[in-house]
Amino acid sequence: MAHDILADLGELFLGSRLKRLAERLQGDAARVAQAAGIDIQPAQFPLLAAIDRYGPLTVGDAVEALGISQPAVTRTATGLIEIGLLAAERSGSDLRQKRLVLTAAGTAAMQRAKTAMWPQLDGAVRELCGPVSGSFLAQIAQIEAGLDAMPLEARARRWTPGSGSGLPEARMPGLAIREYDDSLAEDFHRINAEWISSMFALEDNDVQILTRPRELIVDRGGLILFVEAEGLGIVGTCALIRIADGVFELTKMGVLESARGRKAGEYLLAAMLERAGAMAAETLYLLTSVKCASAIHLYEKLGFVHDAGIMRDHGSRYARCDVAMRYRPQAALR
Repeated sequence: MAHDILADLGELFLGSRLKRLAERLQGDAARVAQAAGIDIQPAQFPLLAAIDRYGPLTVGDAVEALGISQPAVTRTATGLIEIGLLAAERSGSDLRQKRLVLTAAGTAAMQRAKTAMWPQLDGAVRELCGPVSGSFLAQIAQIEAGLDAMPLEARARRWTPGSGSGLPEARMPGLAIREYDDSLAEDFHRINAEWISSMFALEDNDVQILTRPRELIVDRGGLILFVEAEGLGIVGTCALIRIADGVFELTKMGVLESARGRKAGEYLLAAMLERAGAMAAETLYLLTSVKCASAIHLYEKLGFVHDAGIMRDHGSRYARCDVAMRYRPQAALR
């Protein structure tokens, strides 16, 4: 018979039990980060997130924002400085004070985390904690039981922000969303080269993006997603390119002919729009051609509208572009 002294003496060992639960959750979160190619420990994220949200902070500011001790903040900051994600710079108003700032690598890492990791963890935790009820100790026991049934890491892997309704991808039979990693670079190239070449000539801009997706999209704060169909593997892909703060272009969306009729494109686009919202995209646009009639219909269905301003400002990017659209979610066809 298994024994659990922390559960048996719940009130007496509450702190120890919470620490055990935290270590379990952080261990799973670390594996999610590793799978997303993010070399940051979960305990380091709160400091990075505070600086990302509030701007440069002194150690004292960080202590107040995080609610933890000064030695703990200093240790975390030192570790992040050593791996090049933070830097300490003198304050312009008080040269005795140093402020912690994100480096270029730190900014890129945070963009990557907010697109490739945080939405999955957010959905997984909401799914785990949503059903709990009763006293605080009862809720802890239910969360522990939930983790025994399915660890947070496994929940995060299957969670996709799809249609905006908070549904895990398991509820879309036969389809799953995959994050970009370098092993999928060839799929990104192959799928896009297939549909572009079938209707147009590959332009230099296409070649650059298709051959350097991590450098030109992911490392610059963008995102690439894939849709996988049961029995077929990776069948579609889509990208968000960060043009400026709050401005993104939806591009390089294609689905293989072999997967047509499964609604893979709609599923993929809905997931990408959810991610764009999580990335605080204030302006989201796309460039296409009247030849892509079925794609235009899908874009209109999910909330894109034709926009002359987008055409004027961005349409020259591709010779084939004669349609420009801006995302207006209230315009989605019902």
